[in-house]
Amino acid sequence: MPKETALLDLPNITPEALELPDHTRLSEPFSAHRPRILLLYGSLRERSYSRFLTQEAARLLEHFGAETRIFDPSGLPLPDGAPTDHPKVKELRELSLWSEGQVWSSPERHGAMSGVMKSQIDWIPLAIGSIRPTQGRTLAVMQVSGGSQSFNAVNQMRVLGRWMRMLTIPNQSSVAKAYQEFDPEGRMKPSSYYDRVVDVMEELVKFTLLTRDVSGYLTSRYSERKEDVEKLEARVKFKAI
Repeated sequence: MPKETALLDLPNITPEALELPDHTRLSEPFSAHRPRILLLYGSLRERSYSRFLTQEAARLLEHFGAETRIFDPSGLPLPDGAPTDHPKVKELRELSLWSEGQVWSSPERHGAMSGVMKSQIDWIPLAIGSIRPTQGRTLAVMQVSGGSQSFNAVNQMRVLGRWMRMLTIPNQSSVAKAYQEFDPEGRMKPSSYYDRVVDVMEELVKFTLLTRDVSGYLTSRYSERKEDVEKLEARVKFKAI
């Protein structure tokens, strides 16, 4: 059916903003540089299991060919508790812009992600002018628990990842009784939990390689294109006056 005929049944559509999915747009040449992955963790404790888990994930990511940066949340002010030019805020936002994928690792506290984890996410806005620090980036979520296995924190982070317009991978990691899973040096012991972390990092790198060069097309939205058309029409009408 011709596009013009099909639009007769879609009277609420702005034709200039409507695009048909095009598989050729998903076949961009692959970038040659290493995937850039930012890792965030949600605890300031000296013996922090979420930090240990993050460091273990970074080692795996480096082995899988990624370039990694770990953000240290120490000294990051509470959201809205400092200006956006605060050094730690600037560092976090610049790292988010640098990244092509991210890993969020939080302890579960009172059945939720930690405040330290949430503060980091809250400092990364949906948009800075026309730049979106998280949209289209891949995301992997992990948590550690002091008791039995739970998925409250990873489920919450999935919601936040969607809100931040990120591509959250299907796999995830939840490490129960974390105090038993790391040796005195902070290295993760062999276990099914460790194997799952390997799975998650492998999957994150694959999804990042698959989507990073087409993330702009994947996250292009009709509603936003419609707004651009309306703004252009308003400018043309203004100039014609």
